[in-house]
Formats: sequence, structure tokens, C-alpha cells
Amino acid sequence: MGALAPANFEALEAQARTLLAVFIAAGHEAVAPPIIQPAGVFLDVLGEALRGRTYVFTDLNGEELCLRPDLTVPTCRLHLERTGGKNGQAHYCYNGPAFRFQPQGADAAHPREFRQAGIEAFGVPDREDAEAGVLALVLTALRQAGLRKWELRIGDLRLFDAVLAAADMPERWRRRLRHQFWRPEAFRAELKRLTTNPARSAGGLPAGLLDALDPTKPERAQALVAEHLDSAGIELIGARSLEEIAEGLSAIAADARAEPLSQGAAAMIDGYLAIATAAPEAAEAVRSLIGKPDAGIEAALEAFARRNALLKESGIDIGQVGFSGEFGRNVGYYTGFIFEVVSPELGPQSPVAGGGRYDSLLKAVGALEDVPAVGGAIHTERLLVAVRGGRR
Repeated sequence: MGALAPANFEALEAQARTLLAVFIAAGHEAVAPPIIQPAGVFLDVLGEALRGRTYVFTDLNGEELCLRPDLTVPTCRLHLERTGGKNGQAHYCYNGPAFRFQPQGADAAHPREFRQAGIEAFGVPDREDAEAGVLALVLTALRQAGLRKWELRIGDLRLFDAVLAAADMPERWRRRLRHQFWRPEAFRAELKRLTTNPARSAGGLPAGLLDALDPTKPERAQALVAEHLDSAGIELIGARSLEEIAEGLSAIAADARAEPLSQGAAAMIDGYLAIATAAPEAAEAVRSLIGKPDAGIEAALEAFARRNALLKESGIDIGQVGFSGEFGRNVGYYTGFIFEVVSPELGPQSPVAGGGRYDSLLKAVGALEDVPAVGGAIHTERLLVAVRGGRR
């Protein structure tokens, strides 16, 4: 992975102590989750951008493991081990190594082994207050560590979901578009398919079976699929169950009968992703895009405005904060508010800090239900470069 020069090691150690002191003083418990983690958990939730950069290996017992590519998922697993999957508020902080392959080559700001200093807040019911608190604390820690200049960008996946809900389409199409949000090219391809030929995926499937399937009657659909597999001599082998196969074929059958997504709905979705403006102006941009009263949009915008107000109360110049509709496509587990802190020395491709809301993540790693969760992490090697004015 490459050894740090003594001066850099000492500087990072001092920086780590500063960051942790800020987090602990704010009421976060310092924890140190294991470096080696089950690979399956990460590969399921990280998203395509980071999945391919995770160091995965198999131990002598055949278990697939990985070097943790971030500390959020390990902290979630540690929390669940402590609580037995039960809900409850908890605030953690950490500073430790993480590992990612660097496709452009490793350097001082992009090492394969790097440190993350961060915080996680679980189970806090006031969502906007928790989000503003996490971001304000991350910025406080950055200032205490010596960072003087930065740019802040935010996004909101709850707003994206509200835009999808405002568009006239079947719920199954919304699920597909949400799933593809993390893959911009696949998202564009899916949106184009829905507006031109939703039934394209029906090609090669038995027309009689598709005509007989009724998506509103799942038990009957399973029976029809079972009869078809039996008559064709096809054994049910593999990871997919009969229920999953019937559900997928029923969706294809429904698509074959559906009218394409309207160009207006597609333009509204594309328009939201194209929004790039100052945070105070984002609400009006979204309302203009929708063009009609919508309860879901208004609820999401009300939460957006309240968070902005809380950030302003914490001392952040909200007029200088940028909003981007497409922001958040690099990590697959975010579900709402997201943020990124960029230094002028490193630019937008190398943020010094980032984070957001991830209410589904604890359930994905073993909780009984979704848990309100928000956090933020600082990339300490990048922070050191930025504090030194770009000197590597």
C-alpha cells in the first residue's frame, strides 16, 4: 500500500486527534470496527462506482471477505451487534483506515489505504435537525483541523423520489428508475426505453403465457408459470424462486400492455436531474419544473427548506451552498439528504468530506426494519493536502 513519510504520518496522527476530539466533545462515542468485513454486505449496498474498487479475497474456509472500503457499513454492523437489531438512538465517531483501488493510480490525495474520520447518528427522529447537525459538526471539525476554504454541495434523493411520484407511471417503473439512479448510463437507457417501447423486454417469451398473466393476481401467475415450466420440461434451478420468476414475468406482461411513458413525464425527470443552482433557489426550480400543485413535492420541499434554515442557524452561508439534482450517484446506500465538501486545491473530483442520510442501510445489514440514520466522513489524506495548500 505504500508507507507514509514520517512527517506525513505525524501530521495525520495530529489531525486524527483533532477531529476525534471535536466529535467526542459533541457527544459521539469513539469506536473501532474490524478492518476485515464480510464482502457480501458491501457488494450489495455500495453501488457500482465503489463495488469495483473494493479489495475482495477468500479465506482458507472459503468465506468471501473484504478490506473495508468505508467505515459506515462496519459501524452499522457494530451497532447491530451491540443492540441485537433493536432500534435506539446512538452516536458514534471513528478514525481509521479504509481501502480502495485507485483506477487513476495512487498518490498523496488518493492512496489505496487511506483514513476516514467520521460520525454516524442512528435512530434520531428529527431528520432535518440530525442532518443539519451532522453537516455542521463535520464543517466544525474541518475548520479545527485547519481547512480555511471550501465549497459545499448538497443533493436530496427524497426530492428525486417525489419527482418520480409526481410523474404518471406504474409503480414498477418508478422502482426501476430508482434502482438505476446509481448508474447514469443505464438510467438514461431505461428512461428512453419506457418512453419508446416498454414492451421490448417481452421479445422471445411465450406470447400465450404473457397474455394469460395478470399482475393483479400473483398466486394465479405463479400457477401459470409453474405449469409452463413443467410442460416445457424446465427444472427450477438457481437462486430465483418461482415467486420471483412469476413476478418478473408479470411485470413484463404488464409492460407489453402499457402505453409508453409520456415525453412530458420523461422531460420532468430529466429536468430535475439537470437542476444545478444555489440551495435557496432549488425549491422554486423544482416547483417550476412540476408546474402543478403536488402534496409529495411540497412535503419534500418543506423538509428541504427546514434543513436549509437549520444550516443557516448553525452559521453556514446557505446562499453559497450549491444544489444538484443528480448529485449522489456514487454511493448506493443513500436515501435522502447528501452533501460533499470540496477544497479549491483538490477540486470536485476529490472531495475532502461527504455524507448523508441512509435509512435503509441498517436493515440491509441485519436490522429488523429501516432505521433513521445519517453520517459524514472526512478523507484525512485529502484534508492534509488541502490544509497544506495543495502541497503533496
